[in-house]
Amino acid sequence: MAEDADVYYLLMDEPVKSCLLALRDLILSSDKNITATWRYGMPFFYYKKKMFCYLWVHKKYKQPYLGMVEGRRLHHSKLISENRSRMKIMLFDPSKDLPLRVIKKILREGIALYEGEQG
Repeated sequence: MAEDADVYYLLMDEPVKSCLLALRDLILSSDKNITATWRYGMPFFYYKKKMFCYLWVHKKYKQPYLGMVEGRRLHHSKLISENRSRMKIMLFDPSKDLPLRVIKKILREGIALYEGEQG
């Protein structure tokens, strides 16, 4: 299953490929409890066996994005919902440096939501 995600990344053109791979590495390095898989035809990430986030390329804007499963519960100006009821996304310009601090903050807030549910 994870192999499907590897193929997905490899089929992308630059600079989208590098952007998605950097995002993948950032997500996986943010917490030891995050695992990568291939779900719903896209690279998906779980936190302690719960759906956490995913990576995709926006059909309209042709930009890679990070989708946060519990986005409706996250309140960050860089996250947009479009017509989604549960998830929010953050779009990236693949020709620019990733806003690492913002991404890490959003991931930490997402993890905090899941940790809060456990207590």
